[in-house]
Amino acid sequence: MPLNEILVHYPLAFVVIAGLVGLLVGSFLNVLVWRLPKMLEREWRGQAHEILGLPDDTPQPTYNLLLPPSQCPRCEHRIRAWENIPLLSFALLRGRCSACSTPISKRYPLTELACGVLSAFVAWHFGFGWQACMALLLSWGLLAMSQIDAEHQLLPDVLVLPLLWLGLIVNSLGLFVPLHDALWGAVAGYLVLWSVFWLFKLITGKDGMGHGDFKLLAMFGAWGGWQVLPLTVLLSSVVGVVIGVIYLRLSRAKNSTPIPFGPYLAIAGWIALLWGGQITDFYWQFVGLT
Repeated sequence: MPLNEILVHYPLAFVVIAGLVGLLVGSFLNVLVWRLPKMLEREWRGQAHEILGLPDDTPQPTYNLLLPPSQCPRCEHRIRAWENIPLLSFALLRGRCSACSTPISKRYPLTELACGVLSAFVAWHFGFGWQACMALLLSWGLLAMSQIDAEHQLLPDVLVLPLLWLGLIVNSLGLFVPLHDALWGAVAGYLVLWSVFWLFKLITGKDGMGHGDFKLLAMFGAWGGWQVLPLTVLLSSVVGVVIGVIYLRLSRAKNSTPIPFGPYLAIAGWIALLWGGQITDFYWQFVGLT
């Protein structure tokens, strides 16, 4: 029996395989989240020097997602293959570098675990097929973008825009919604937050959000159509306000402290894509009963 038929007839096998692949992808996302902002900073600095006509003679060693090999940031011990097994290596090393015993950030195993669990759930929700494969790519991208935005207040175009185009491409085949809905979902998603941004700026004279948020909501519109936008905006706003207030209270930060909106938008959009129809139907049934 071919592998695709096995995965169709035995859904649990697909869930397990997706979970294991998710663990491996989570290990890669750790590298992406750490290195991509640094790579972009180097690129922007080089562009600034070029535009301003400044000399940039400082030699820059190769730095990308592959080189240099992963190493301990303190002692520069090169991470060996057995030290890079998702979850297992962290447990075997007891959360410390094997060379200098520097504690390893818990973010690494948590990212791997989150990616594995999300992947297994997406596989269970959609079942084996193209919908699941595309939803996995989207989920991995959202996980990476959320972490980068939470740490750097940055939603990189190099991640958001390819996923936006991918949403339009997959829906040109009607995979999630008709292309007409996806196209106008992307347009409306961008314009909604763009309008909010400029209205807030006209009133207060300040920037209320980053431009990356416009593109992220447009991306969700491209994947789920305009229908997912109201629920995405509502859920992200509620979650953002609740978590934001808790964060400000616990950290005793000032009310003017910027809080990244991307992670809340990513969570809300992901939920709306998977359960938007059911949530909306439940709401209207509840309203009808009351």
